[in-house]
Amino acid sequence: MSKPRPRLPRRARNLAALVAVAVLLAGCAGLEPPAAVTAQGQDTRNLYDLVFIVGVAIFVLVEGLIIFAVLRYRRKPTDTELPPQIHGNSVLEVIWTVIPTALVVVLFVLSWQTLNKVNAVSPSPALTVRAVAAQFQWSFEYLAADGQTVQYEQLAPELDLPVGVDVHVILRSKDVIHAFYVPKFLFKRDVVPGRENNFDFTIDAADANQTFRGQCAEFCGTFHSTMLFSVKALTPTDFNAWLQGQIKAAAATPAPAPSASGGVAATTVELSAHNIAFDQTALQAPAGQPFVIKFTNNDPGVTHNVAITDSSGQQVFKGEIFAGPDSRQYPIPALAAGTYSFACSVHPQMTGTLTVK
Repeated sequence: MSKPRPRLPRRARNLAALVAVAVLLAGCAGLEPPAAVTAQGQDTRNLYDLVFIVGVAIFVLVEGLIIFAVLRYRRKPTDTELPPQIHGNSVLEVIWTVIPTALVVVLFVLSWQTLNKVNAVSPSPALTVRAVAAQFQWSFEYLAADGQTVQYEQLAPELDLPVGVDVHVILRSKDVIHAFYVPKFLFKRDVVPGRENNFDFTIDAADANQTFRGQCAEFCGTFHSTMLFSVKALTPTDFNAWLQGQIKAAAATPAPAPSASGGVAATTVELSAHNIAFDQTALQAPAGQPFVIKFTNNDPGVTHNVAITDSSGQQVFKGEIFAGPDSRQYPIPALAAGTYSFACSVHPQMTGTLTVK
């Protein structure tokens, strides 16, 4: 008879069990989705929580029975023969067939109901926005009540929305497949060229004045990682004031380029963009007098601009956003001596330093 295998010391076995439990808990901690900030996202979160609880219960039951069987019926050194073998138990077979089938049916029905809620579209939404995706940027068109007329086009990657009301979003692609994804909405939908997808959501009123990050979640080319946007939640009053202000500003006639006193042409600083990057990251301009930034966008079909921010974070100038290849002359008002930063409003990773002296 072969000698029994040596057993690990009790302390080593306890330590191994604790490590296994710690690994299991650490894995479960990262499985929880973020808190939903929309009514539709909360429906998705409720379904997820239910499925997760059912999954954990089944896991604990099955693993518990396995551990019980291993410990209770483990082979002892004195066991020399196999115990009696039992084959077939109709009651057990019915139980492990009926219970999983009932769970699957219940989860199917709940999933179907949640899907219908998330995909429901209101016939008269409070606001309709068309999100337009193109390599590698987002723009947002705020539509009138007819759902067709564009009141204002937001070229910067920021989607300002009211809370507590139904918002209808239409997705349109100018080139390849993209995806509209906001993690805190617990929602993603593809943006397919030649087809308009759409969906509704309502941001919780408690999340007013919050900003949520969004991104393209479908690989769309070399600069896919730069295709980001933000969703800014506003109270309905603040949103209406913001939208009317943007419509009024867009309709205003742009100011002529400034000139220095005495009729002498203002200083011109040249800057260009190519491959989602500025050709210079350091510019200089004279203090106390207006100047011009001649900005050339060399990226075909991609929108850029130049926005200037002072050391306190206050934006002192924001140039027109336009698609390339094209150029604009930005009239910059007189700035006090100091160090400023400039960036593209569409692609915030495009930055540089402006020294005024």
